[in-house]
Amino acid sequence: MRLVILEDYDQASEWAAKYICNRIIQFKPSQGRYFTLGLPTGNTPLGCYRKLIEYHKNGDLSFKYVKTFNMDEYVGLPRNHPESYHSYMWNNFFKHIDIDPNNAHILDGNAADLQAECDAFEKKIEEAGGIDLFVGGIGPDGHIAFNEPGSSLSSRTRLKTLAMDTILANAKYFDGDLSKVPTMALTVGVGTVMDAREVMILITGAHKAFALYKAIEEGVNHMWTVSAFQQHPRTIFVCDEDATLELRVKTVKYFKG
Repeated sequence: MRLVILEDYDQASEWAAKYICNRIIQFKPSQGRYFTLGLPTGNTPLGCYRKLIEYHKNGDLSFKYVKTFNMDEYVGLPRNHPESYHSYMWNNFFKHIDIDPNNAHILDGNAADLQAECDAFEKKIEEAGGIDLFVGGIGPDGHIAFNEPGSSLSSRTRLKTLAMDTILANAKYFDGDLSKVPTMALTVGVGTVMDAREVMILITGAHKAFALYKAIEEGVNHMWTVSAFQQHPRTIFVCDEDATLELRVKTVKYFKG
């Protein structure tokens, strides 16, 4: 496990984007040999996406032979709703790069059979050869994707009821109206992300500091699902200074050194 501490959000975003860029370039993707990338939504990855778009527009990075799998999607929200994760990904990332739309996989929260949709998503990941690099963010309560506190650490892609903390945090995207916030989502499981060959988790801001502390300084705990990644052979936590406020000085000094 690595903890990379950068000065602020912008530096953390740029570091993460460079890391993704280098991983794709080193892989040398080609027809029949696709790089598979797991992707998150939310505020945290926006800076990283902006940088990746910049690298693409500069001619340094192509997504022609990249397959992406998104972590989650709300249930019951129309695909073209401005707050759906389909809209988020297309508006903030996909439409600005050269990815083939058929290679960008996002769960369908309006599928007639939600469990069949989740099973099919797992199968698509398997058929793509597994995920090379899964990028994630976390909530202030330490959840990764929509694996809310109490989720099984061996869970697979499934339907989840959202915790009140998550619904409250998401209300800002729905004009502060709790009645508009979806209460259920489809999400990859902790086990799904753990299967990736490499995991990079972005954690920025003082409001995530306690979650980062729980993620790396305490034991593995299903009430803080991000803590599972202590046991992954290749996890990188990328954070800014504000996110380290709850860590021991000794921990911070060790990883900075």
